Amino acid sequence: MIGTIIAIGAGIAVLTGLGAGIGIGIATGKATEAVARQPEASGKITTLLLLGSALAEATAIYGFVVALMIIIMLK
Repeated sequence: MIGTIIAIGAGIAVLTGLGAGIGIGIATGKATEAVARQPEASGKITTLLLLGSALAEATAIYGFVVALMIIIMLK
């Protein structure tokens, strides 16, 4: 019974990767559109895209770490 609850909690924590993946995909698409419309601003757009992607990826990594902690600590 407790093992099932642990697995459900860890699964929910890992779902943060889904949101991060969707967010990075949308941001990349919008950045591509922005560069296509204004090629001279590609440097600034790329910088902001990388910063936003890093923050989104950090969120996914935090979710993964929480899931591992749930599994390891409660087992």
